[in-house]
Amino acid sequence: MSLKKIQAIFIDRDGTIGGTGKFIHPKDFHLYPFSAEALKLLKERGFKIFALTNQHRISRSEATIEEFTHQFKEYGFDDAFICPHEENENCNCRKPKGGMLLRAAKKYNLDLEKCIVIGDVGDVDMVLADEFNCIKVMVKTGWGENSLGEYKYLWKDVEPDYIGENLLQATNWIIKNYESDKKSK
Repeated sequence: MSLKKIQAIFIDRDGTIGGTGKFIHPKDFHLYPFSAEALKLLKERGFKIFALTNQHRISRSEATIEEFTHQFKEYGFDDAFICPHEENENCNCRKPKGGMLLRAAKKYNLDLEKCIVIGDVGDVDMVLADEFNCIKVMVKTGWGENSLGEYKYLWKDVEPDYIGENLLQATNWIIKNYESDKKSK
């Protein structure tokens, strides 16, 4: 049996790879202990990994896109798609809107149905993934537990394809069920 090929994996930052689920400046942000291993495993298997994150503090001059981009590069991400806008700015890129995914699809010639989105917020990350028929992977870190419990009503019509305790468990599930489509640019 051959595994389904995946062109790219989009991974949320706050609450998914580290932090608390709330804004932490890149210089003060720390990965969860298991996240470095998870990212390394994905890279070793040839998966393209892209950061996909809302960071409205950029619009408040509390951090810069360059600081986030540098951080993601240090962690091994192939690229970073960052929305710097406040929620009330009505941009097209702030998750759960699809602007960042569409920009990535155009830049890397991706079929979004052959991509995975990993995040900890159901009404943001999972709703976005569902809209573009991406594979939806939810983690229980960050806002994950609350999103799956108390706030599930906000995204009741969307079901994750997989729910992991953390990014490493999600990575192991991905590796077991999918392989990299190394043909994607």
